[in-house]
Amino acid sequence: MVLGIAAIALLATEGPNGCYDVDECEDPKLNDCTDRCTNTIGGYNCSCPWGHHGHGRGKDGCTADQLLFIKITIGVGVGLIVLLTSSSWLYWILKKRKFLKVKEKYFRQNGGLILEQQLSKREGSNERSKIFTAEELEKATNKYNESKIIGRGGFGIVYKGILSDGRVVAIKKSKMVDQSQVGQFINEVVVLSQINHRNIVKLLGCCLETEVPLLVYEFVTNGTLFDYIHKENKVSPISWETRIRIAAETAGVLSYLHSAASPPIIHRDIKSNNILLDDNYTAKCPILELQD
Repeated sequence: MVLGIAAIALLATEGPNGCYDVDECEDPKLNDCTDRCTNTIGGYNCSCPWGHHGHGRGKDGCTADQLLFIKITIGVGVGLIVLLTSSSWLYWILKKRKFLKVKEKYFRQNGGLILEQQLSKREGSNERSKIFTAEELEKATNKYNESKIIGRGGFGIVYKGILSDGRVVAIKKSKMVDQSQVGQFINEVVVLSQINHRNIVKLLGCCLETEVPLLVYEFVTNGTLFDYIHKENKVSPISWETRIRIAAETAGVLSYLHSAASPPIIHRDIKSNNILLDDNYTAKCPILELQD
């Protein structure tokens, strides 16, 4: 008992009017605070830690703040969403910037600047060819879907596509390109774009933003002459009169290319597989490669 009174005396401090105050917070036996104890004159106050509420006394003096937990959870969730969104947006921006640089590289590599200069000289022409973007042709062919392939050969693959304006086109994708022949390729595109003959498949333009340049032609609807004259055990719907007309139209194409075109063009690959037919069985000869 004497020792207890002595301990309390040691914790006491002299207050106003000669009174002494005991600091109950210094001795856990003198207070029942759950967490925090604040000494006051003649007593003490208890308080709860951050994230809890209550009177702070005894075992059940402090209760976790559920609303605060919810707020923190929502805050963390929103922060993560913002972080993921920002990261995705930044990744998309960087990827697009890289993609644009690659397209620009291919455009220059494939002679795009030269072609632009060549076509600008013919700015007043209604038949000016168009330089298509890679996105336009990807959209037209559903990203070059296998179902869009209408022809294969030593020259490459031909896809059927539908442009944004509704035009149906044939898109030729070569197997490879010789970088040493870029200048010749551009000259060929310019020459082909100037050809205007009813029996020659019209070159509408090209795309130079891909590793291999793409050529865009008008689409001829009725297949090739080969499909009609080499069907086994089937009667061809093409009469002999029509066949003679197709032969004459094909001969007219060769005469035009050899004699009227400037510079003269030698086709060198006339065969039934390379003679297309429209809905009226009119001959349409594609020029897939120039040889002059």
